[in-house]
Amino acid sequence: MQEVVDDGATVITDGLGAYKSLKKLGYNHIAYNIKASGVQAHELMPAVHRASALLKRWILGTHQGAVSKELLDYSLAEFAFRYNRRYSRHRRLLFYRLAEQAMATEPQPYAELLTPPASKRRKRKVKAHGRSVLPGSSPRR
Repeated sequence: MQEVVDDGATVITDGLGAYKSLKKLGYNHIAYNIKASGVQAHELMPAVHRASALLKRWILGTHQGAVSKELLDYSLAEFAFRYNRRYSRHRRLLFYRLAEQAMATEPQPYAELLTPPASKRRKRKVKAHGRSVLPGSSPRR
């Protein structure tokens, strides 16, 4: 929790006992016990259950269950983008909005987009050959 949530943030969770230590860590913790409310979870939060089920299916299907910790933020952002636009009436605006978001986002160097092991392999390959070599190709002599 401390790795992904800012200090002093308000954290809203279910009534699971594992979250009791959040106040000791300096978080404002609000716990909702759905079972005690008398309302079914799928009635109280239908979109949460639907979104989490679709996310699990997307990770297992599209990514074959292999989403690395380093790329999790990017994968979740892509899922949110697709999920929020699945019923868009103006499909032609999807590319426009994507381009608009790309222009508002800071540039990411290619090496930062790669996972650390791949990035190190690329740097070693460039050093070894003295120039860039495309993956899967051999350097010309």
